[in-house]
Amino acid sequence: MPRESPTPVEILAPRPLLHYIPRVLTIHKLTKTLGGRCLLREAEMSINWGERVALVGPNGAGKSTLFRMILDEDSPDEGTIERDEYAITGYLPQEAGEPTDETILEIAMGITPEMIGLLRIIREGEKSGDLSSPEFGKAQDQFTALNGYQLEPKAKKILHGLGFKTDDFNKPAREYSGGWVMRAHLAQLLTMEPDLLMLDEPTNHLDLLSLLWLQRYLLNYSGAILMISHDRDFMDSIIETVIEIDPDAAKLNSYTGNYSSYLEQREARFDQLTQAYRNQQKEIEHVQEFIDRFRQVGSKASQVQSRIKSLEKLERIEKPRTPRKAFKFNFPQPPRSNQKVIELQKVSQAYGEKQIYKDLDLTIERGDRIVLVGPNGAGKSTLIKILAGQIPINGGKREPGYATKIGYYSQHRSEALNENNTVLEEVMGACTTLREEEARSILGYFLFRRTDVEKRCGVLSGGEKSRLNLVKFLVDPPNLLLMDEPTTHLDILSIDSLVQALKNYEGTLVFISHDVHFIRTLAETTLHINNGTVTRYTGGYDYFIEKSGLNDDRSAVTA
Repeated sequence: MPRESPTPVEILAPRPLLHYIPRVLTIHKLTKTLGGRCLLREAEMSINWGERVALVGPNGAGKSTLFRMILDEDSPDEGTIERDEYAITGYLPQEAGEPTDETILEIAMGITPEMIGLLRIIREGEKSGDLSSPEFGKAQDQFTALNGYQLEPKAKKILHGLGFKTDDFNKPAREYSGGWVMRAHLAQLLTMEPDLLMLDEPTNHLDLLSLLWLQRYLLNYSGAILMISHDRDFMDSIIETVIEIDPDAAKLNSYTGNYSSYLEQREARFDQLTQAYRNQQKEIEHVQEFIDRFRQVGSKASQVQSRIKSLEKLERIEKPRTPRKAFKFNFPQPPRSNQKVIELQKVSQAYGEKQIYKDLDLTIERGDRIVLVGPNGAGKSTLIKILAGQIPINGGKREPGYATKIGYYSQHRSEALNENNTVLEEVMGACTTLREEEARSILGYFLFRRTDVEKRCGVLSGGEKSRLNLVKFLVDPPNLLLMDEPTTHLDILSIDSLVQALKNYEGTLVFISHDVHFIRTLAETTLHINNGTVTRYTGGYDYFIEKSGLNDDRSAVTA
């Protein structure tokens, strides 16, 4: 059946080249200006067949614009973008369009409306038991001729890896959230295996277990990969080349190695450029001193003119700007809580007929740093909401300590903001001892630019409201901090700033995250939640991975 809205997965067929290039993608002397600002100037870039590349740079540097130009959705002002004549490009954006009547499996198989019709005839025949009708036999023959039976098992395997259950396969996509529909479209791309796989924040809609499955899958992917991601560990595991958009020079800089290697090389490159700049400045001063000293001396006239010309011809090294790093700031520490911060006794929770927890006992003590992990739908967010007192429990007792001050951070929570306040006023009001310049600096490192801090809270996007709530927590922290996916809507350096803040936090922390670097840095205890059972691992992320067997088999912790 025809699609009612555009699919978020885009497959670009090969296009003819003026000449053959032994690479899947080549960009030559590309220049692009947007909104009066030069994003790229004579930029160069290439991706080899099978190479795994991350495109990095601060927000607004032009990563998405470059993706659009590669996909023919935008055009460069000058320069060329060429793909190998045999290459097929597949693209997964950050967000999907409106779900359609297609089933999850039909999306994952990436089949045409004709194949969908054949598949539904086959399913109806199997359901009714009428396998001898001419219509059923014809549909089977045509579906086989179109390689449908080869696509189906592969698509099902990938869907399982991304967290879908067998019961989900034949349900229409409109019954699922946008995040789950995006998983189905990701499965479609992996099933089709394009030669160049372009992924824009592919981990945004995944839980930790599905993310780790995708990470392992991409390690064996045969095609080239070009991704934008804010997940440091994900890139470290997969990427072998980092291409940085340098917004100051409007250039593309290529580094061999993963993201951590890129950071080291970038620091070394900055030191080299700084030294070269200083050496050149000393030489310029020395030459200028000679010119100034002997400008009026007739016998030195030819030497003076020679040095003047040499300065005019000199290709000046621009003073390198210090690479943006995580922002460290001192914020007030929370009041001390009792040793027992909060306790759940025989708690039961259900949504309709679906039982989430039954007779759950859980004690959280002062100083705990706990991460909740488990498949989507297992009850992680429900447990956070129970602890926060955001939802009533069906049975049992919830007992916070009398000195416990609870703060609940949800990426969808916006009612805590005064819509008439500006962003700056909202933060300053959260902590009366905070100086304005410090508030502006903190907001800047959480992606609020100079003009953004004067916006009214009522006009902010969902992502901006989430980030603003996050800043308010940091400047006036409770002694029990409950956080649900706090790294959503942040870039890598903002995540690093958040990590630094939480490492210095002296209260109790319980959080959900699919960012492995964030988890590995902060978690000291892991609670694995699955099928209503909460299993405590008294150790951090790596201890949990080892004891759960997650590295060996996804089913070890999801079955």
